[in-house]
Amino acid sequence: MIRAGIVGGTGYTGVELLRILALHSEVDVTVVTSRADAGLRVDALYPSLRGHIDVAFSLPDVETLSQCDVVFFATPNGTAMLMAEQLLARGVKVIDLSADFRLKDAQEWSHWYGMKHACPDLIAEAVYGLPEVNREAIKQAELIACPGCYPTAVQLGFLPLIENGLIDIKHLIADVKSGVSGAGRKAELATLMSETGESFKAYAVNGHRHRPEITQGLSEVAGESVGLTFVPHLVPMIRGIHATLYGQLIAQIDGEAVKLNDIQALYEQRYRHEGFVDVLPQGSHPDTRNVRGSNNCQISIHQPQGLQVIVILSVIDNLVKGAAGQAVQNMNLMFGLNEGSGLKIIALYP
Repeated sequence: MIRAGIVGGTGYTGVELLRILALHSEVDVTVVTSRADAGLRVDALYPSLRGHIDVAFSLPDVETLSQCDVVFFATPNGTAMLMAEQLLARGVKVIDLSADFRLKDAQEWSHWYGMKHACPDLIAEAVYGLPEVNREAIKQAELIACPGCYPTAVQLGFLPLIENGLIDIKHLIADVKSGVSGAGRKAELATLMSETGESFKAYAVNGHRHRPEITQGLSEVAGESVGLTFVPHLVPMIRGIHATLYGQLIAQIDGEAVKLNDIQALYEQRYRHEGFVDVLPQGSHPDTRNVRGSNNCQISIHQPQGLQVIVILSVIDNLVKGAAGQAVQNMNLMFGLNEGSGLKIIALYP
C-alpha cells in the first residue's frame, strides 16, 4: 500500500483528495495536517468520510510526513516550497496542488505571487503534471507541479490545433468561467453565495496569475511564444470550469481549407487513448454538470458560419480534473499504477 499524506486537509481540494483516496485500493491515507484543527478527527469535521478515513488532523511536521511515500500539498501558494526540499531529501515524492512549482521562471513567479521563491533550484526538477502532455516525464518524477484549473481546461482545449499548426498562435482567446469553489474555502465577502448569486462578472482582466502558466505550456507545445488574451469570470455555481476558446485557422490540409470534419477527426484521434478527455460529437455543447464530481474533461468543436474562426468548448470540475483528481492521476503514474485507479467516478446528476 502507498502511504499518503495530505498537507492542508481542510480546504476544498484537501477534502476532495480525501474523498478520492479513501476509496483508492492501493492507498492508505496515514497523515492529514491542519494547524487549526490538529487533534480533531478528520471525520468529525467531515462526517461524509465516516467509516473511510480513520485519522486525526496533525500539525505539518516534516519528520511525521517523512513516513509517507507521497505527500500532497493542498495548501495556499507559498507553503509547499518551504517543505518540499526536506521531504524529497528523505525519499518522499511530492505532489503540489498549489502554484509553487508551476512557473519555470522564479522571478516571474515572484511577480505574480507576491513573494520570493524559497527554493528556486527545485523549480527545474518539477514536472508539470498534465498527463495528456507529460505522461512519460511524470512516471519518472519525484516532484509534480499540478496544473491550475483554468490552465487545465484551456490547454486541453487548444492542444490539438497548436500541435498540428492549424491556428494563429499569436491571437488566442480564452473566455473562461469558474464556480466559486475555485477561490478556496475561506470567509471572503466577494465569494459568498449571497454575493455571487444572481450575478455574473469578469475579474482580473488586466492580468491573472494563471495566464503565464497557460502561455508557458502552450508555448512549449508550439515551440515558440504564444499570444493569449485570457479573461476569467466568476459564476454563481459551486463547481465547474467552462472554457470558450477562440482561434483563427491558418493552415490547410492537402491543399484545401481546413473543415470542421477535419478538426473533429483530429481531436478524436489526439484524445482517443486519453481516459479522461471526452471529445463530444459535432454540434454538442458540454455542460459543467456533465463532469461535476468526475475527473473528466469534455470538449466540443464549432466553426460558426463555416468561417476561419474555430471555437472550442472545454469543461472540467475545478476540484477534480482541475485539482485533486489530476493529482491522483499523477500519483498513479508515478507509482506505476493503472492511471485511472480510484478515478473512475461517474459525474453527479443533477
